[in-house]
Amino acid sequence: MNASLVGYARTSTLDQVAGYEAQISALEKAGCHEIFREQVSATGKRPELDATLRYIRKGDTLVVTKLDRLARSVKHLGEVVETLDEKEAMLRILNLSLDTGTPTGKLMLNMLGSVAQFEREMMLERQREGIARAKADGKFKGRPRSTQPSEVLELVENGMSVKEVMANLSISRPSYYRLLKEAKDETNNP
Repeated sequence: MNASLVGYARTSTLDQVAGYEAQISALEKAGCHEIFREQVSATGKRPELDATLRYIRKGDTLVVTKLDRLARSVKHLGEVVETLDEKEAMLRILNLSLDTGTPTGKLMLNMLGSVAQFEREMMLERQREGIARAKADGKFKGRPRSTQPSEVLELVENGMSVKEVMANLSISRPSYYRLLKEAKDETNNP
């Protein structure tokens, strides 16, 4: 069996058409004859990535345009690389000119994965700090509540069951209980 280049392209949304097409074009230009494609969030289920990893054979190289198109975290990257190692396959990241077929490539991949994870954690920390500042300044109130606690209490007092209230207001079971508790707390502590 001949080793081959197997491409994987992903964007988070269907709106990212140009980026999606650019990835596919770059993978074709790199020599990938088989390209797995999907448009899903990195945090959701990724059936095409799973299919790609099942498809890969000994000696094959998985090719992606950028590291963030493949892995959502250092842990996930490690899992993908471990799967490739078990299959005696390699990983190539085009924008970094990185190939795990070499010891230097493996080292660089681990370092870059750690830096990417650190960068993401820093971004999330800055986001949390910004929200806290905005809340303190009264500029951020969060997403407007679509269902008020009083609505839940009113339906319960009119004899509706938990399931009926949930269906009527399109809320989940945890939301039902949280809103009911808030309504009762408001009633008891006017």
